[in-house]
Amino acid sequence: MTACVFDDLVGQERVAEFLRGTVESESVSHAYLFVGPSGSGKRSAALRLACALVCDDGGCGVCSACTRVKRGAHPDVRVFEPTGAASYLVEQMRDEIVPDVWLAPAEARAKVYVIERADALGESAANAFLKTLEEPPPTVTFVLLAEDFDAVLPTIVSRCQVVHFVTIPPSRAVALLAERTGAGVEEAGAALAASAGVLPRALEFLRSPSRREARERTLQALRDLPTMDGLDVLVSARDLLRSVRAPLDELKERQEAELKDRLEFMGKASGSLKELEARNRREITARERESIGELLSVIESWLRDVLAVLAGAPAQIVNRDAADDVAAAAGAMDLARTIRALGAVAQARRRVSYNVSPQLALEAMLFEILEVRTCPQSWE
Repeated sequence: MTACVFDDLVGQERVAEFLRGTVESESVSHAYLFVGPSGSGKRSAALRLACALVCDDGGCGVCSACTRVKRGAHPDVRVFEPTGAASYLVEQMRDEIVPDVWLAPAEARAKVYVIERADALGESAANAFLKTLEEPPPTVTFVLLAEDFDAVLPTIVSRCQVVHFVTIPPSRAVALLAERTGAGVEEAGAALAASAGVLPRALEFLRSPSRREARERTLQALRDLPTMDGLDVLVSARDLLRSVRAPLDELKERQEAELKDRLEFMGKASGSLKELEARNRREITARERESIGELLSVIESWLRDVLAVLAGAPAQIVNRDAADDVAAAAGAMDLARTIRALGAVAQARRRVSYNVSPQLALEAMLFEILEVRTCPQSWE
């Protein structure tokens, strides 16, 4: 069967055809290094390859296995990020990843390990991983992701088949989104901005009414911000979090149904239930961070629209449905204030990544943006 799971790998047709061919010819390598700029779809491609390897139909994209891979809930597809502040720790490789590789698949015929930020593999961590990367069990495939080829250790590169992802110009990305979804050009552009330029996420965004609603609420909050007092800001931050968490309700329902089915099939004594519960919690946490990141991307794109107006380039506005509000904000702000507001968004991202309460991070950001929008003091 044709691995149609690669059909939605928009903008990377060469990569899609290459991966499809390796799956259909049963010539999948034991290790790949996906290299390309942020937003080019490397992680999405890795998960689609995983679907093709664990799906009984070779990557249909719609079965239980494929759906769980996309959700990050399949027991035989693991995604790892550095646990250290800036790099992988030796202990993470030696005690967590390597031993797991040698366990038999839980339910599929194969196992896939996606290693984010392969450039964060320092020599010590890499040395603890090299032998396993070079000669894994025949059921295991590694997919390492990196933005900069030259930043990945040569000892890692030499053990992988390198797949290069191209930069997709925004104009082409918007056109691809419009073509795939039937959305208008302006709507596609706003979706791309909300998704931080990541095409697969923008595609999902356009197909999700709840995520589009969350964007509308975010734009409404920015519109109303100058008239808010302190209590209003706190309430607004709470309401925005509720709106971005709304899409998680459906995910939680699916998780509960899956847990119930596993419980009925395997019984309460099964140790795999604890693993499933832990995986579900990780999935919810990851999805919540993505949702908050999307909210911050909407705000960031709105502020960049303000910069475009201040620079005398209103045609560059991305959020066309908020053009009047952007123009009003530009009339009350200047370049320095807008840059400071963008800094507040970046700070909110850092705080969330450091596990600061999202509520507190959003509150601090909104108060900062409110101050630069309403205070007459110059920030030069």
